[in-house]
Amino acid sequence: MRPYSVHIRWADLDANRHVRHSAYYDYAAQARIQFMTEAGLDSKKLEELHVGPILFREECVFRRELLLEDTVHITTEMLHARHNFSRWAMQHQFFKNGATLATVLTIEGAWLDLRQRKLATPDAFVQSVFAAFPRAAGFQWTDAVG
Repeated sequence: MRPYSVHIRWADLDANRHVRHSAYYDYAAQARIQFMTEAGLDSKKLEELHVGPILFREECVFRRELLLEDTVHITTEMLHARHNFSRWAMQHQFFKNGATLATVLTIEGAWLDLRQRKLATPDAFVQSVFAAFPRAAGFQWTDAVG
C-alpha cells in the first residue's frame, strides 16, 4: 500500500496557520477509504453488503506541526485485529517533507450491520480487504468471542 498524499488546503488551517486538529482525522479517514475503494470495497459495495465501518476511539498524538506548504504522506497499518476482522485497530503515521514524523493517529473500530443497527462480523470479501492492509511491526491478533 503506497502512502496517501495530502494536499493541505487553506480551509484546513487554524488561526495559528497550522493544520487544525480535526483535519488530521479527515485525512486519515480518506487514507483508509482510498485503500478500501482501490481494493473494491467502495460505497456501492458497502451498501450492497449492508455494512459500514464504525469507530469506537480515535487518538492523535501531534509531534510536529503541519503547515500549508508542507508535503504530507500518510501510512496506514493494522495494529491488531480479530481473525474475522469484526474488531480492529489501525495506525496512521503522517510524514512531512520526506521522513519527519509529524503525527500518529490511532483508531479502533468494528463493523455495523446497517439494517439491524448492530455490530456485525464482515463477510469474506470485507475480511480479505482488511487482511490486505499492511501490518504494523507489533501487529497482534486479538481473538475473543465474535
